[in-house]
Amino acid sequence: MKLQILNRLSKLVRRPYGGIANPLYATRYTLYALFIFALLAAFCAQTTFADGSIIGWGGQVVGVDLSSGFIAISTGHFHSLGLKQNGSIVAWGWNDHGQCNVPSPNSGFIAIAAGYRHSLGLKQDGSIVAWGMNLGGECNIPSPNSGFIAISAGHWHSLGLKQDGSIVAWGLDYDWDGNYSGQCNIPSPNSGFIAIAAGTLHSLGLKQDGSIVAWGWNNDGQCNIPSPNSSFIAVAAGTFHSLGLKQDGSIVAWGSNGYGQCNIPSPNSGFIAVAAGTRHSLGLKQDGSIVAWGDISSVPSPNSGFIAISAGRSHSLGLKQDGSIVAWGRNDYGQCNIPSPNSGFIAIAAGWAHSLGLKQNGSIVAWGDNGYGQCNIPSPNSGFIEISACGGHSLGLKQDGSIVAWGSNGYGQCNIPSPNSGFIAISAGWGHSLGLKQDGSIVAWGSNDDGQCNIPSPNSGFIAIAAGEFHSLGLKQDGSIVAWGAGQPGQSDWPHYGQCNIPSPNSGFIAIAAGRVHSLGLKQDGSIVAWGYNSSVPSPNSGFIAISAGWYHSLGLKQDGSIVAWGDISSVPSPNSGFIAIATGELHSLAIKKGCQYKLTGDLNDDCRVDFYDFASTAANWLIDCNIDPTNPACIPN
Repeated sequence: MKLQILNRLSKLVRRPYGGIANPLYATRYTLYALFIFALLAAFCAQTTFADGSIIGWGGQVVGVDLSSGFIAISTGHFHSLGLKQNGSIVAWGWNDHGQCNVPSPNSGFIAIAAGYRHSLGLKQDGSIVAWGMNLGGECNIPSPNSGFIAISAGHWHSLGLKQDGSIVAWGLDYDWDGNYSGQCNIPSPNSGFIAIAAGTLHSLGLKQDGSIVAWGWNNDGQCNIPSPNSSFIAVAAGTFHSLGLKQDGSIVAWGSNGYGQCNIPSPNSGFIAVAAGTRHSLGLKQDGSIVAWGDISSVPSPNSGFIAISAGRSHSLGLKQDGSIVAWGRNDYGQCNIPSPNSGFIAIAAGWAHSLGLKQNGSIVAWGDNGYGQCNIPSPNSGFIEISACGGHSLGLKQDGSIVAWGSNGYGQCNIPSPNSGFIAISAGWGHSLGLKQDGSIVAWGSNDDGQCNIPSPNSGFIAIAAGEFHSLGLKQDGSIVAWGAGQPGQSDWPHYGQCNIPSPNSGFIAIAAGRVHSLGLKQDGSIVAWGYNSSVPSPNSGFIAISAGWYHSLGLKQDGSIVAWGDISSVPSPNSGFIAIATGELHSLAIKKGCQYKLTGDLNDDCRVDFYDFASTAANWLIDCNIDPTNPACIPN
């Protein structure tokens, strides 16, 4: 039976990123600030906060109440937990094994712990509730389920610390290859414990006498505590390494050291807290500075004023005395781009590739990877007037002229340059972003391997922008197009297909669109010009009012409401009529049909919205669609 379970688990954990089977991807990275942070948790649990609404972004709104009163947070592999002041738990993110389905009654909780794909909640009466993945028995709490004072969730196992100083462990006792690893086999005597930490496949227990007990998978020596094993006051379990904080402020590290995560820098003194990531470690000093070592060994300046630390898979978080957060390390999912305002925080948690911050008013801010909803935006999500998405990142333009960016950030495509103001249009490319300013200039950031962020001089007079995968387009007020990046005249190898080689005459354009390796321009006379890969426009080339470019296909919207499609996707569903808007994805197309229930003041062409087609020149802001919000004062019955 155990081998059957292991076979099923093996398939799950070896479901890799990029198709590479690697047990490292099977780890969970909820990090617990043990012992030292118990004081902070106790303070939070006894403090009443004012507002308590959650701010988050990077996906769709989830149907859970994330509105107020949070006092603690915990991040699992791809899900998050929030503990409320009223003793209830809110869970969101990936829910493939029910790890976000908090059992009834959802009340009386005082602590939370998020594991790989399971969740734990500690109740006021000393009992533990567990839910989510249970293939290894990680949710089967042994009897008697009472007297617990602390919890910790590992990959496929769970730990509970009892009032009498004993530890209870349950779940899978094997590694992913079916070998016995013993992370649930607590050594004798099982007594005198004051803190616990669950690693991927190993466990740590801190005793009252200052000694550490370690058990479980030991292939990297993560259970071999160095001598003398005494005077410890805190423990932290990483993926395959362990940390112990001593009474004298020094740190001891043991286990996997392939990236130097156990090489504590000198002077090894003055530490008050420790945190262990996958391949790096953090130590917080008494003077408020942070020391980092392993594959993330730098700390941003000024390195002072810190009061808490948290280590994710490949990024780090530091909480400052002034309530601001500093983030550094890997930033491919935007997990280091702290949203504004960066203030009022009292706690932090770093997940696999996303981050959480707990605010003084009881609200949670989430950012980073949201592939499974771990950063979903709760209501109200307001103030946006335009959105753009491509590849793994998204852009939102706010009414105040600022841009919000979230998602994949491997090329810095979500790092909006300062000042973040005065924008009137946005466009997201595959690995870069464009913003058009009110003064007619363009700002570009992100991937620049092919010069797609090198805006040609003079950078002025632009009225529209379009970002492709390797190139960028800008439409000028005089009707000409400027192109930069891959596909310049004379370039022929991949990814150069002439997408920047604008045909003559370069004039009379009113709209632009950039595909993967091709470009489109809409002329004032209703004709379309195409250049780059697959650049022939079907006949008759006339009567067009809008264009959109996908990876290898193009769409043109005609004045009569019909759509013309060409390239890899050349069919349009019947009846091909009555369309008012078009959009292309990587390999799919979208179109909106006319269906006005209301008339919008200023909607001159009766397409249910006020936009630049109702005016002689391009308008920056599109007013709200009456069909979405009939309460808009500009709406009248049609």
